[in-house]
Amino acid sequence: MNTILDTIKARDPGEKEFHQAIHEVMDSIKPVLDKNPEYRHAGIMERITEPERMIIFRVPWMDDRGTVHVNRGFRIEMNSAIGPYKGGLRFHPSVNLSILKFLAFEQVFKNALTTLPMGGGKGGSDFDPKGKSDNEVMRFCQSFMSELFRHIGPNTDVPAGDIGVGAREIGFLFGMYKKLTNEFTGVLTGKSLNWGGSLIRPEATGYGCVYFAAEMLATKNTTLKDKNCLVSGSGNVAQFTTEKILSLGGKVVTLSDSSGYIFDEKGIDKSKLEFIKKLKNIKRGRIKEYADKYKEAVYTPMDAEVDHNPLWNHKADCALPCATENEINEKDAENLVKGGIALLAEGANMPTTPEGVDILLDNNILYAPGKAANAGGVAVSGLEMSQNSMRISWQREEVDHRLQIIMKSIHKTCLDAAEEYGSPGNYMKGANIAGFVKIVEAMLDQGLV
Repeated sequence: MNTILDTIKARDPGEKEFHQAIHEVMDSIKPVLDKNPEYRHAGIMERITEPERMIIFRVPWMDDRGTVHVNRGFRIEMNSAIGPYKGGLRFHPSVNLSILKFLAFEQVFKNALTTLPMGGGKGGSDFDPKGKSDNEVMRFCQSFMSELFRHIGPNTDVPAGDIGVGAREIGFLFGMYKKLTNEFTGVLTGKSLNWGGSLIRPEATGYGCVYFAAEMLATKNTTLKDKNCLVSGSGNVAQFTTEKILSLGGKVVTLSDSSGYIFDEKGIDKSKLEFIKKLKNIKRGRIKEYADKYKEAVYTPMDAEVDHNPLWNHKADCALPCATENEINEKDAENLVKGGIALLAEGANMPTTPEGVDILLDNNILYAPGKAANAGGVAVSGLEMSQNSMRISWQREEVDHRLQIIMKSIHKTCLDAAEEYGSPGNYMKGANIAGFVKIVEAMLDQGLV
């Protein structure tokens, strides 16, 4: 296993996020490889860690002043053993090959856990939609899709949204795809409701994360009612994580963005959450404005020189990181344990560093990795694909019910796999093992391709 990882590091130097994601999976699946030596003989680890296809392209666009800009576009088609590539597009200055390969690798396992026939992929650009006009975003999306359309399709690769790609961007991307291909198909998910979108899709990642957390707490004969929760982020996932926690009787006291975080000891109630939705989704403002409006809240600006995030210092019962990768380091995990948390469920992708995960597990904290806890988003994307294929639209209650069933199934699958391979209650190992076995069996069935 170490030899394989060394080879990957030598081939792809500097891709630390990708190496981190692979290392986490390798640590978990060693018992599977020991039990199934034919997997090693088939070179499964070498194959599953190498993308089937990597597409990198130039994206030229013009701003409102007539100035030409050039960004870089990506699509990583990681694995299609159990279905078409499926995974989001991220528009953010931090986007690079390492981040997208890590996200695509995680997506393969996450999609396998949903029980739906979807492979894994990820894509995006280092374009930053913040501060851009609607027309500038439209011109960028049209240029981006003028190349991407050659590589995607409803039965090949079905992208969705991610950080920086919401309903506005999906609309512009879909419009250009339709113009270039002259067909109206379910090639993108996260569409608006009046032209092929699914109810519950915007809520799905946040709702699903809370449903998974509730299942974890149920194993300890408790619920989210009256639990104090720390939530990071203030985008789509954080908003609907907060909304569902409130509906189940819990209290959320923190939210954040890249500029800092707010702590509201009284809790973020429904009216305060509506303010945040308008602030972030329509006004596209900063979280500091929450503290300007609600004087009982305390705003703490981001300090890049501090070796931890003070958001995780507050006493609470549960933590749900919904911002970005590696936002909880070793010191943050220690602070969470000191603060009394009993559960951490990842709404973001890989928000906890390996050292942080070790501390959580060593202290018997219920820990759910993103590939399990935040699979609700891609699960409902899969349901949107099904509705598009059948040219029907399910009611809100039906989609939500299906989402709950899927999250319950993922929870049980993780526990069963962890139990079978000697790590009872370890959701991280259970998620990695269950996803790995399903993907590998499909790969072996399809031969050396």
